[in-house]
Amino acid sequence: MTKAINTIRSLDLQRSVIYFGFLGIFLFFAITLHDDGFLTSRNLTNIVLQTAPATIMAIGLVFALSAGEIDLSFGSVVAVAALSAAIAMQNGPIIYGVMAGLGAGIVIGAFNGVLVAYLRLPSFLVTLATMGLFAGIARTMTDLRSIPVLNDTFTGIFGSGKLFGVPSLVIWTIVAVAIGHIIYRNTRFGAHVLAVGDNARAAQVSGIKVPHVRLMVLTLCGATAGLAGLLYAGRLQAAKYTLGESDLMTVIAAVIVGGTALNGGKGSIIGALLGSLMMGMLNNGLILMGLQVSDQMIVRGLIILLAVAISLRETRR
Repeated sequence: MTKAINTIRSLDLQRSVIYFGFLGIFLFFAITLHDDGFLTSRNLTNIVLQTAPATIMAIGLVFALSAGEIDLSFGSVVAVAALSAAIAMQNGPIIYGVMAGLGAGIVIGAFNGVLVAYLRLPSFLVTLATMGLFAGIARTMTDLRSIPVLNDTFTGIFGSGKLFGVPSLVIWTIVAVAIGHIIYRNTRFGAHVLAVGDNARAAQVSGIKVPHVRLMVLTLCGATAGLAGLLYAGRLQAAKYTLGESDLMTVIAAVIVGGTALNGGKGSIIGALLGSLMMGMLNNGLILMGLQVSDQMIVRGLIILLAVAISLRETRR
């Protein structure tokens, strides 16, 4: 009973951190940057558009962390997926690009998953290694050249298009968050993910195929990174090896701040969405205040430290 009460208190504290943190940052910038255009609909829409790829990658990372694993390679996967899509569309229709981008993400995620699930290698070390491996592959795919994406249908669906006046990137974010939340909270797979992250040995004894769950969550990380690569290519109308390089810290911060436990067994898709939007607001507000990229990195680092401290403190209770 005591453990259950502590768990509820931990969840309440982490939820309050993200909700009040999100509201506090919004109000701070709304007041201090009122004359600089922070509250304009254009600026607020830009925040959502800019954070769309990070939000989608955060969904995959929530599943991985909840299962007691981690993926550090998704930034490199973004670049490989975007370049694969751009190259494929140079010689074929849009479907070739979509299949190439998503396929690259899924294959890389499954590769990580096999090494972790069946060779029993630590996911931290595996994805740290593949992060460098696929970053190098992205650089050699086009000899560091940017590949333009000239397919108007592709850029409309994955970048600049609108449906009933709603930007396509906003639609992708809403759909991905809704599907991720439903799977995470209302399916057997979501329950298995949480069970494995909470106690893998007990989950195995209860009949859950633990290696399969680990394979699936890392494959999902690759798939969401592949989709993020398509969104980057569509929005920027180009693919380059640098895409996704700066997303690792942002996505991890969004997920941890959003209430997902580092040691598994607990997470939130909605929290990851709010965490991603919070990081987007921070970047946007700091830029409007005239601060440099280095200052933004310092702020993100401090937020991660605070979120980790709260997460570990509540876990140890």
